Parts: sequence; structure tokens; C-alpha cells
Amino acid sequence: MITSPRVSDMMKYSFFLTIASFLVSFHLCGQAKYEREFRITKSQFPEQALTWIAEELKDARRVRFYKEIDSARVSYEAKFKKDRLHYSVEFNAQGELEDIELLIEEVDIPREVYQAIENYITGECSRFKIRRLQQQYPMTMERNTEAVIRDAFQNLILPYINYELIVSCRKDTGRVEYEYLFNAEGSFISRRISLPPNYDHILY
Repeated sequence: MITSPRVSDMMKYSFFLTIASFLVSFHLCGQAKYEREFRITKSQFPEQALTWIAEELKDARRVRFYKEIDSARVSYEAKFKKDRLHYSVEFNAQGELEDIELLIEEVDIPREVYQAIENYITGECSRFKIRRLQQQYPMTMERNTEAVIRDAFQNLILPYINYELIVSCRKDTGRVEYEYLFNAEGSFISRRISLPPNYDHILY
């Protein structure tokens, strides 16, 4: 004889689905940038990564090497100044290039692109201040490592680049610092809460 599930079992199942949906939504909408950064020596930096940027480091100044641990992965970053520009070159744990970023100013972005970015942030924040602005050259399926390095160190504005911003945003609930990512046309890609690099509450 076939019987119907008990009401209590159905209620438990419904409750479970509700909680699971809430947790997934919270994770997707409330992701934060949990990151801890450690200064390391050159000898502790992945050898393959050093090979990729050897030429760029020859006449660079203020060269620093870091290991970063965030909520999901480990990466390595070389920061230095070259031709009056501040660069950050990030590699994964295997020494493979992930992206290259350089510090820029508002005037370095095409006017219509900056306007699109500013309009988007204005729609989310009653008041805001851009604390850091970077031009990002990410690794893509279409471009190999040599091409990305060449593009970045020639400071080329190309369709595949992104703009990364650290923004202090004022809302009705208070002030929050976000990391925004926009594409080369100023279209929104992502946003996450940005915490200080050595924030104590790290998720491993």
C-alpha cells in the first residue's frame, strides 16, 4: 500500500530547502575579500614566476615580494615601480601568471568609460570616494603569458582589460569599503566587500 509522506517530514524538507537557499544567496551576495599578505624573500617566490618577469625586474625599483592567503587560495605577488608606474604582478601557487595591475588615475581612463563606472557606483552609494584605481591585465584564453606581460608593460588600453577600484561607499546602514571590477567599456563585472590585507578573521 502506498502512503503519503507525513506532514512533519514534508515540513522538515521544506524548511531544509529554505535554509539551503538562504545560505547560497548569502554566499553569492555577501562575499568578502578575506586576505592576508606576508612579505617574503625573493628566494621564497616561485622560480617559474621569477622567470616570467626577469626582464621587467632588471631596471625596476622598490621591488617587494609577497605571499597572499585568502578564503580560497594561495597566491604570490611581486610589487615594484618601473618607468614611473607602480605594478603588481600576481601568480598562482604553481607560478602561473594570473594578472598584472598598475596604479592609475581617473584621467588615464577614457572619459565615457569612467562616466559609466561612476554612474554605476552612484546608483549604489549615496556618497563615495575612490581610494585606489588600477588597470588590470588578466590572463585569458585568447592571450598567452608573453602577450599579457607585453600589453601591461606597454600600458596598452585593449578590449580585454579590466578596471579594479577600491571604493569607500556610504549607505543608509553606514560606510562600507568595496572592491569593484569593471570591464574595458565600464560595464559592471563584480563587487565584494574589501577588508584590510591583514584582517584577523581569515577563512582557511
